[in-house]
Amino acid sequence: MDDDLYRDITDYAHSTPGWVHTLAEVGTQAGLLLLMAVAVVVWWLARRRGAREVALTLLVPVGTAVAYGISEVVKALVDEVRPCRAVAHAVTSIAACPARTDYSFPSNHATLAAALATGIILARPVAAWLVVPMALLVAFSRVFLGVHYPHDVAAGLLLGAIVALLAARLLVRPGTRLVERWSGGRWSVLVKA
Repeated sequence: MDDDLYRDITDYAHSTPGWVHTLAEVGTQAGLLLLMAVAVVVWWLARRRGAREVALTLLVPVGTAVAYGISEVVKALVDEVRPCRAVAHAVTSIAACPARTDYSFPSNHATLAAALATGIILARPVAAWLVVPMALLVAFSRVFLGVHYPHDVAAGLLLGAIVALLAARLLVRPGTRLVERWSGGRWSVLVKA
């Protein structure tokens, strides 16, 4: 079933113009960079709002880094071969198929995108209209380019969101206390305007 969906998406991808392929290849990386830029803007705005809001923004990279680390561990344990190497009768992937030792499950790009988007939403809910579509496009681009199965990106999205939620839930109180302590010292540039 997943092989069929993978083939359907990659067949469709090949029917699109070359500029769409280029956009997808650039967008898969640029989307993550844009999400990081939004996280920085959200932090900048939070500096005027209070210690808890600043703590939530500072936890965005923490949750993202932890999600990425977990994703790498899961990849090493699962050892799923990339669909661009494993799916019979599939068209050639648009993006270069990663090395044989770069496993497929879960998608790191989807994990990072979901962790960033979730952290941003927790810190600034109004940003959801911007970051959710960005994260979903980054994730979809991985299948569109032919380097991940649909279940890889779904698992990556779920993993990133859960880890970001847990990081915020578990660390917001101690993070808020740290921000309050820092706000009067040499770190005040990070926490107040």
